[in-house]
Amino acid sequence: MADFALGPVARSAGYRLAGYDEIGSTNVEALAATAAGDPGGIWFAALHQTAGRGRRGRAWESTPGNLATSLLIIPDAEPNALATLGFVAGVAMQTAFARILPQGAVRIGIDGADALDGRGRVALKWPNDVLADGAKVSGILLEMAKTPDGRNAIVIGIGVNVVAAPTGLPYPATSLRELGYERSAEEVFAALADAWVEAFSLWQDGRGVSDILERWRGSAAGIGAPVAVQQDGVVRRGIFETVDSSGRLVMRDDDGARIVITAGDVHFGATASARS
Repeated sequence: MADFALGPVARSAGYRLAGYDEIGSTNVEALAATAAGDPGGIWFAALHQTAGRGRRGRAWESTPGNLATSLLIIPDAEPNALATLGFVAGVAMQTAFARILPQGAVRIGIDGADALDGRGRVALKWPNDVLADGAKVSGILLEMAKTPDGRNAIVIGIGVNVVAAPTGLPYPATSLRELGYERSAEEVFAALADAWVEAFSLWQDGRGVSDILERWRGSAAGIGAPVAVQQDGVVRRGIFETVDSSGRLVMRDDDGARIVITAGDVHFGATASARS
């Protein structure tokens, strides 16, 4: 049976929680709560999703024992700042891992070969993934909806491969168990809920986007390395330079042209040149 609980920081901040053993989709549940007039500040967490979904309409496979969770918030922020909440979630997820994994498992900053793919540490991959040893261990999905009174509500869905990773994907994936860390979904969730409060406070209703992006860049995978971005069947290749003040990926192609990417599937290092 699921035994989800908010951490002390999240409880003190007034967040609420609905926990499940199994659910179709925590994001769908959060969107339904939005339509019903929920005031926001509520987490939905489950040990198993039967109809999870990821970015760009893909399914998100959820093995029982993994963490599927979604947060419904109604922030008082400008619409153009809302998309940067994915970076807030990434910073929070990495902070959570740093607190529940052994010292040294999460290393901040980029050095040597680690710049290529985040290998040997937990790193953040643009736009909304978390890597461990170069493989995806967590994914983030943002969805927007209108409240009954016309405000912008954001649902932040986060999946964490706690006990198992999906197979047959076009990219490597791993789990905490595969990495040698025996943790429960409930433990990961409690750490995440507390870390979210801290990261969201830094975001300051969109006024602190630059601070969040600075934190995110400091733990980013692939900066300074070859990158390939696939958009609607077209692949752009170059060197990943940075993430700009709006959260867009900035790269330089072989001719030195600066390319700004707002969305796409990203591959780093050797896979950047191997994929078409």
